[in-house]
Amino acid sequence: MFGRRTSLPAADDALRGRSEPDFTLPERHVVLGTSLTAEPAGSAVLYVGMGCFWGVEKIYWQVPGVLTTAVGYQGGHTPNATYDEVCTGRTGHTEAVKVVYDPAVVSERDLLRLFWENHDPTQGYRQGNDVGTQYRSALYWTTPEQQREAEATREAYQKALDDVRLGPITTEIAPAPEFFYAEPYHQQYLAKNPFGYDCHSSTGVSLPD
Repeated sequence: MFGRRTSLPAADDALRGRSEPDFTLPERHVVLGTSLTAEPAGSAVLYVGMGCFWGVEKIYWQVPGVLTTAVGYQGGHTPNATYDEVCTGRTGHTEAVKVVYDPAVVSERDLLRLFWENHDPTQGYRQGNDVGTQYRSALYWTTPEQQREAEATREAYQKALDDVRLGPITTEIAPAPEFFYAEPYHQQYLAKNPFGYDCHSSTGVSLPD
């Protein structure tokens, strides 16, 4: 909630970080009871950045076929950054959610529909009142199917936005860079704090079928 920087740092201007995180990650998902780190055989992983990661994670852990979720930092330069460091804007990371899912139960398109419809992908380095590079929209794919669906749904959603005269999509779509888990208190934050901050902007536009 505290980021304000509106330009990404160069690698040589980024904070140095550390070789290992300075915390121990919980073994289990508070809601689903599954491992926070395991990726079972036959599962796939998609990473999404949609603003503050607390509410984003809650959206995805409720989806049938999603096996586990976790929040973290991605797309920047600083290894094992802390939340305070990310909030300075000097790590280059966006707040991201790791979504591990069973493709036989939930499709990539269904997951991407939630992505496009539950934030405003036209806002650049912000979501609503949350301003800063850590709130930028991002889709990080790990399979060719995810890449194809990400690009196809972006095109379809842009046409829908054009119809209502909204701006160009600024979402970063790229192969998944390294994901650094956030501190334990951030994991499943809204399950532990049901009245916690959960603010997301939205265009109100549906992804065309």
